[in-house]
Amino acid sequence: MTITAQQTAPASVVRRARVVLLTADGVTGAKIAESLDLTPEAVSRIRGRYVLDGVEGLAERKRSGRKDNKIPPAVIEKIVALALSPPPAGRSRWTTRLLGKAVGVVSSSVNKILRANDLKPHLVRTYKVSRDPAFARKVEDVVGLYINPPENAIVLSVDEKTSIQALERSQMPLPLRKGRAVRHTHDYKRHGVVDLFAAIEVATGKVTHETRDSHTSADFLSFMKKVAKRYPGKELHVVLDNSSTHSTQEVSDWLKKNPNISFHYTPTSASWLNQVEGFFGILGKQSLSMTHFPSKRALRDHIAAFMTSWNSNPTPFEWTKPAKAIIRSHARMLDRISRAVH
Repeated sequence: MTITAQQTAPASVVRRARVVLLTADGVTGAKIAESLDLTPEAVSRIRGRYVLDGVEGLAERKRSGRKDNKIPPAVIEKIVALALSPPPAGRSRWTTRLLGKAVGVVSSSVNKILRANDLKPHLVRTYKVSRDPAFARKVEDVVGLYINPPENAIVLSVDEKTSIQALERSQMPLPLRKGRAVRHTHDYKRHGVVDLFAAIEVATGKVTHETRDSHTSADFLSFMKKVAKRYPGKELHVVLDNSSTHSTQEVSDWLKKNPNISFHYTPTSASWLNQVEGFFGILGKQSLSMTHFPSKRALRDHIAAFMTSWNSNPTPFEWTKPAKAIIRSHARMLDRISRAVH
């Protein structure tokens, strides 16, 4: 029999063929079972299959397995529609168990259907769309400064990172070890807060900063005077948000005395348009998280050290999205809000 000589034949088929060959040689069923590690009953079944169907009876047979539990398309459509609809009263969102109960399907099947349709009811992200009537004009102004700045002018992105806490952990943090993450205690002692003013030069990434105990209009104006001294005689275009401290009468009077300095305000609720926000994100992750400050002075020194390191090898942020694309996206979001189901 050639089956036993085939290297690609399944092991189970080869074993059945050997049962038949040994039977033809007059070997008893008990000895066949012992030599091939089978039960006598299995040897008997294999012999019977060969008697009935010949060599074809030794091939693999389709297993019965589980019955087809395929969910009808109509039920799938209902699950997707429910997942996209408001949740039941008293619930903040749909769960797989709630959806399964509503349509009579187990939650594991609902989970597969949601995945197949890229639906994630358990995830929530925040958003806020600007309602500024001058949104388009302000976006064109700010993005124009980023992509095509005036010749021989300096473009700066300015903002404050307020209420940076000087937290002293109740016990010293434990450093990174093999197999162990950095650890620190959940409880701490507060030593007050520090407000950080920063101006990032868009072309080079260099940052001018100052830490203060407050962020009043007087603090802001004092910082802007420091920035102006760093660029004497230069034409400065400053991108900043609509904080009330940025547009007081004292600030307006100072701008009139310094015509080489121009303020360009981002739209309301659009702080993401201010490039310094990206720098603050890096500062928070790489410098301020999981730290231990026994005093406000320690926090100020820590921030100063980060700024020195940053300015030794600054990284500018390259703005790539054109103003028209931002304005179109904003219009679509406003339209979605007006049609949203509540």
